Amino acid sequence: MKRRTRVVIGTALTASLLTGGTALADARGWWPGPKEVRVLLPDGQSNPAIANGVATGAEVAVYQSSGLGPSALNPSAPDGTPERYTDPSLTEGAQGVTITEAQALVVLRNIRTNLETAGLTPADVITMKCYLMKAPGAETADYAGWNRAYRQYFANIDLATHQVVPVPMGTSAPKPPLLASKARPARATMEVASLAVKGWLVEVEVTAAYKKR
Repeated sequence: MKRRTRVVIGTALTASLLTGGTALADARGWWPGPKEVRVLLPDGQSNPAIANGVATGAEVAVYQSSGLGPSALNPSAPDGTPERYTDPSLTEGAQGVTITEAQALVVLRNIRTNLETAGLTPADVITMKCYLMKAPGAETADYAGWNRAYRQYFANIDLATHQVVPVPMGTSAPKPPLLASKARPARATMEVASLAVKGWLVEVEVTAAYKKR
């Protein structure tokens, strides 16, 4: 049985939203052109957090970042603590921000800087892997806090209306995101037992596609 999908088709993420075709079983309807990036969205959704998958054509140039963690930007917190790896200026005025969320905001800003150094922006990201550790005293990693931070930099423009979608920070009311971006990469998030730096709770790596020159 065939099912309908939403597909974003474009040259390195400069895309229009189309409806139609079949699922991955029909490779001819999904296969990207040599200079295309195609993003498969969940059926019936125009503003999902992440894509079901992303395909790149043979001539699409891509960039792979290393895993990046948060910078130690809170001098009032002791060395080696999760609080040390936050930036109070990013969460000023917000209520209920978790430590994982606060770290993730710093990580995603670092990702943005890393991409800009390579001639890219978060809008060019096509895949993402996030590694989370649970905060001290928690039973599991804080996926909800990570997802709130993620929406501050990714997947916050509705692809049907092209409107910026307000997002919450902590328990505060939704506001315009820190960076408006229509990119919604194919993404994996997993809890790990440890990360390379004592105090880190978040590490992220991305793959981004260059636009056609």
